[in-house]
Amino acid sequence: MPHPRIALIHAVTPAMAPIAEAFGRLWPEARTINVLDDSLSIDVAEAGGLTPEITNRMKALAEYGVAAGADGILFTCSAFGAAIDAAKSGLSVPVLKPDEAMIEEALGAGPRIAALATFAPTIDSLRLELEAAAEARNLTPETDLRHVPGALEALNAGRGDEHDALIAAAAQDLGDCDALMLAQFSMVRARGAIAEVPGRRVLTAPEAAVMKLRRLLGA
Repeated sequence: MPHPRIALIHAVTPAMAPIAEAFGRLWPEARTINVLDDSLSIDVAEAGGLTPEITNRMKALAEYGVAAGADGILFTCSAFGAAIDAAKSGLSVPVLKPDEAMIEEALGAGPRIAALATFAPTIDSLRLELEAAAEARNLTPETDLRHVPGALEALNAGRGDEHDALIAAAAQDLGDCDALMLAQFSMVRARGAIAEVPGRRVLTAPEAAVMKLRRLLGA
């Protein structure tokens, strides 16, 4: 499959640039199409979690990606884990959750796993994904998952430096861990602001997701 088509399904616009950069650097042969419904993030935050209506909308977006000729689908917003599970049921192409590949890398790094998220509803979804992946491997990691208040709002208001500084400060407050996951695709830009800590890997989702899709599609 020399030039696979990958549908990228977004619930927030800040996720679009980081995944485009990751594809351009790691898998330039892939042809990506962007499917955006930025009301999803608003609606899930106002509802306090996933609803049947939101889940149905996610399924419709996945089906649109298949209808557009996608060979694989990647969701880029981390607050919709259970909805993505429902969306990929019955589809004939690989469907990847945003943090799925990054979680696999974190579990391989060691038993102490931390994560930072700038979108609060991500925390519950990420915890469920991490627990399920650990159980499948018969692992019982120590986890510390934290929301970074104000960071996403700063980014959306054009204050990127403030966004990065808030994430860096939150990372500094964490205890010892083997892996630190940055849960939102939009957090990639803050990676350079996070102080290096011996023995701690800082993981970002876009790179891991692109490489897993390459493997799934045999590229």
